Amino acid sequence: MNWSHEFNQILLTVIYAILGFLLLGFGIIVMEKVVPFSIRKEIEEDQNTSLGIIIAGAMIAISIMIAAVIR
Repeated sequence: MNWSHEFNQILLTVIYAILGFLLLGFGIIVMEKVVPFSIRKEIEEDQNTSLGIIIAGAMIAISIMIAAVIR
């Protein structure tokens, strides 16, 4: 077994995971800046379930795009 090759693969996986999380966070920040209302207030205080579903779908879509780019 070549341990250095396996270590490199694990290291690359960790780096790509961190990169994916950072890009997802950046996407969420951009969504918060683009919409003309407070997403947090609408979901937490006003109990806007439909907005929560839309934001969850957007996060899933961003995650799929990031996964495709990283591969």
